[in-house]
Amino acid sequence: MSDESAAGPGTARLDRWLFAVRLFKSRSLAAQAVAGGRVHLNGERVKAAHEVRCGDRLSLVRGALEFECTVRAIPARRGPAPAAARCYEETAASTSRRAEFAQRMRLAAALTPRPVERPDKRARRQLRRLRGRI
Repeated sequence: MSDESAAGPGTARLDRWLFAVRLFKSRSLAAQAVAGGRVHLNGERVKAAHEVRCGDRLSLVRGALEFECTVRAIPARRGPAPAAARCYEETAASTSRRAEFAQRMRLAAALTPRPVERPDKRARRQLRRLRGRI
């Protein structure tokens, strides 16, 4: 066995890295995000097969939030969440944006009136259409 296999590979495909560090639930979703232009590596739009190395800066849009991080390690495989979180370091700006967004969502949830009863079948369909989940 070589030293590289014990410490992990030196590079990885972008879509594989995103999947391995649990930023996306599947590799195909990661590839779709990269192809859709929602993922930028070192400030540039790249393809899913682009190589990721330690020290690269990655920014991606998840929902209404932009996530920025620095690649710290290349995992050999998709593992547990704590190990995956050690493979990248989120920037301070990204962390503060995420905290501010969470605060706004809590405030919006507190101000939104809750119905007294469960929605019926028709109301559920309307809610799904409104949320874009036809």
